[in-house]
Amino acid sequence: MQSALYVSLSAQVALENRLTTLAGNVANAGTAGYRADEIKFDTFLSRAANDPVNFASTGKTYISRDKGALKQTGNDLDVAVDGEGWLAVQTPAGLAYTRDGRMQVSADGVLQSVTGNAILDPGGAAIIVDPDAGRISIARDGMISQGGNVVGAIGLFHIGDNANLARRDNSGVVPDRPATAVIDFVGEGIKQGYVEESNVNPIMEMTRLIEVTRSFEQVTQSIENSEKSLQDAIQKLGQVS
Repeated sequence: MQSALYVSLSAQVALENRLTTLAGNVANAGTAGYRADEIKFDTFLSRAANDPVNFASTGKTYISRDKGALKQTGNDLDVAVDGEGWLAVQTPAGLAYTRDGRMQVSADGVLQSVTGNAILDPGGAAIIVDPDAGRISIARDGMISQGGNVVGAIGLFHIGDNANLARRDNSGVVPDRPATAVIDFVGEGIKQGYVEESNVNPIMEMTRLIEVTRSFEQVTQSIENSEKSLQDAIQKLGQVS
């Protein structure tokens, strides 16, 4: 058995997965609140051959939790999370969490995300404001005021470090463990008039994309050379009288 061929094939699959994540990150570099996809690669040992052979795994994809930069917009309906918390939104597919704080008010007063999903309060209910009551002020603890009156609160939620995140749309995530409402706003809070940018570094991701593309081409060439070597060996053996 040609171990080099199978090792190269495993590397090719791993590199293809990395190319897919890098391309997605580059495409969403300008998406507010987007958290990049990363892949953790391992190797596993096969003892099927006479000598142990290390193969590359296909990689385990995970969502990076690194924060993006905060950009001041001056828009009263833009908020950014200062800290590790997440905003909760009710999507057609269920509850999700996001760092994209670009909001809008529907005709019936529901505070929504830029994609039309209801922003939720600490209790998980939709937030209703008066579209005609004037400027909306949002405090660090998420309390919403209009005309000097408190009309609701934006919920801020903590997702445990041990939770695995699945992507929902572009900037949304769904944890495999329940999120908990933030009650201490010393280290966590909301900043009105700001938006969190993507945590993707476009230059670094493009550099990685070029490097991985070159590696993929090299592995492909290695596979082709290995196949040719095998074919040549078969032809020579067939010529033996």
